[in-house]
Amino acid sequence: MRVLAAVIFILTISFAAFAQDENQVGKKAPNFKLEDTDGNIFELNKETGNYPVLLSFWATWCKPCIEEMAEYNKIYSELKSKGFKMFAVSTDNEKTVSKVKPFVKSKGYSFPVLLDTNSEVSRKYYAKAIPFTVLIDKNGNIVYTHLGYMRGDEVQVKKKIEELLKN
Repeated sequence: MRVLAAVIFILTISFAAFAQDENQVGKKAPNFKLEDTDGNIFELNKETGNYPVLLSFWATWCKPCIEEMAEYNKIYSELKSKGFKMFAVSTDNEKTVSKVKPFVKSKGYSFPVLLDTNSEVSRKYYAKAIPFTVLIDKNGNIVYTHLGYMRGDEVQVKKKIEELLKN
């Protein structure tokens, strides 16, 4: 019984610390530069300022990520003409990063995919697990974060994007 109580206590403290670290809402989105799958350099600050931006942290080996990315691809295809921008940030490391470009091509993703092989950007955004979504408003502020994916989560994300496009 003591061991169970100790485990519950440790898990409670861990989750509380995780939730506190993850709470970036209302803060300025940290700038970063990453290479995309074609070798071009992307800088976040050059993409913010006019329209909302979604960052989706994912990996080729993550099944929930793949399900979420399929839904995000639909949202991106529908809303990009209104100015919405999305960037998928691959957290694949040096061992699996070579799979990213062929994987993206096979899935037909139409949004840019960035490579965060050393997890530098993931750490800046407290993306301790994937999939992890960050929504940034036109002013460069984080307005929404979400960890994990369950079918239907994309509906809430789409509503938030549409709200931001109206402002």
